[in-house]
Amino acid sequence: MRATSSGKADHRKRFMPRILGVDIPADKRIDIALRYIYGIGPVNALEILERANIDPSIRAKSLNEGQLSLIVNAIQDGKYVTEGDLRRELGMNLKRLQAIKSYRGQRHTRSLPVRGQRTQTNSRTRKGPRKTVGVQRNPTAKS
Repeated sequence: MRATSSGKADHRKRFMPRILGVDIPADKRIDIALRYIYGIGPVNALEILERANIDPSIRAKSLNEGQLSLIVNAIQDGKYVTEGDLRRELGMNLKRLQAIKSYRGQRHTRSLPVRGQRTQTNSRTRKGPRKTVGVQRNPTAKS
């Protein structure tokens, strides 16, 4: 027989805090959960929590609105480039390299390795699956 959910769990919906438009996981520690924001890694997450005076070991679901606003203020005051701005900046950097026809820009355009890796055998991630080159048979030739 299958167990059914109890009424207790229903009234307490899964609360996923939103920071800068990103849902962060509720059941993880806040220092780990902040890493789900693009542009914030382990070191930046700890700096942000230290600046906001929040214990890194508490769970994200136990944060109140005041603490969430402290974290958002710490991110914005710390001049961290995150999410859309960071993605846009990286895209602009690639477009600039391609526009000035630099070696790195040309490698990006051709989807080849950029940093000097060999391409005769490896680099399947950048080049994609193998394209087998075969001989075309002449339909009029004798077998």
